[in-house]
Amino acid sequence: MMNYTRRIDTDKAVEMQISSFTGKGGTTEYQVMVSITDPCLSFVEQLQNLLRVYVTVVKEELSNDATAVFRRYFLSDAANQTDSVMEWECESAFCPLSIVQQPPLNGTKIAMWTYLQTGMSVQTYDSGLLEASHNGYRHLWGGGAFNKAANSEYQTRLLLNDYVMQLMGQRCTLASHCVRTWFFVQNVDVNYAGVVKARKEVFITQNLTEKTHYIASTGIEGRHADPSVLVQMDSYAVDGLEPGQIQFLYAPTHLNPTYEYGVTFERGTAVTYGDRKQVFISGTASIDNRGEIVYPGDIVKQTERMMENISVLLKEADATTRDITQAISYLRDMADYAVVKKYFEAHYPDLPHLIVLAPVCRPGWLIETECIAVVPTESSFKPL
Repeated sequence: MMNYTRRIDTDKAVEMQISSFTGKGGTTEYQVMVSITDPCLSFVEQLQNLLRVYVTVVKEELSNDATAVFRRYFLSDAANQTDSVMEWECESAFCPLSIVQQPPLNGTKIAMWTYLQTGMSVQTYDSGLLEASHNGYRHLWGGGAFNKAANSEYQTRLLLNDYVMQLMGQRCTLASHCVRTWFFVQNVDVNYAGVVKARKEVFITQNLTEKTHYIASTGIEGRHADPSVLVQMDSYAVDGLEPGQIQFLYAPTHLNPTYEYGVTFERGTAVTYGDRKQVFISGTASIDNRGEIVYPGDIVKQTERMMENISVLLKEADATTRDITQAISYLRDMADYAVVKKYFEAHYPDLPHLIVLAPVCRPGWLIETECIAVVPTESSFKPL
């Protein structure tokens, strides 16, 4: 079962959300989300308080051998804040980093999500990938990849082609090993079309088509510190899986295949191990099985339909919203924050989540949520 705690350190004005899952194989995975509660603090004060609490939590409340395998910072002003974050990170053990301008919507300047696992042997590569290996599985994480090609299409094409080469260097392929990607797009209303075009064309070269499968993904607004960077990419791949360990989620009663409206990603992907099933739900909005926006202009009803869609996807993987260990909700309009926060508190009070400002790839979608869920399983596969 997933364990979840949420509390506020009033002295440091920090809220902590910690979820954990331990399988019969012994490996524990943690999702730690830390955010600030006092918007009046300076950025330096917010950063210092957040890091102090995070370090204390890892040292005092997590297993001694818990290793960070991925971390993302959500900033209100990446151009002026990234250097301060990197000063701390450069003094810490390497962890794939995603630093994105997606302001926390409680009016503060920074929030953080870190994914940790126990029992992992960790190795970093010159390509920027981190390998966390255990029990015959190699988990390959990448964070914050970017380039400065001429436009969003070329940047995306180069990102994916470079990633294909990185995977080849690990004896892996995009189609067989990549489980999850994230694309953060500056000015998504303008630049997302280039991302879609490049991804589709690169995928075809990698045998990723509507007749095979795609990859779970989120494509959302997000800025880099450098304004010439239009697209950033994070990634997760697994080597060592056997046939049958990966399941793609469709929920056809509620959602349509993404290729029907011109994009190329899976609604969700589940990976079954001998002791657990991890479920990665792509960015999900208020959409029906014809690809149409449901409840245009109504933030509450869109949030309800979004969570209904997520619930149906999770059910396909034998999970429920109670099994969610981490969720990020993206809002287009900051004025909707109070309503959405109230909705989650009333209907999903134990949902580990952050709410940030980030327009979705279609203007009519007012909210989108991605999540990770974990459920116990018993199968013939090796435990995580």
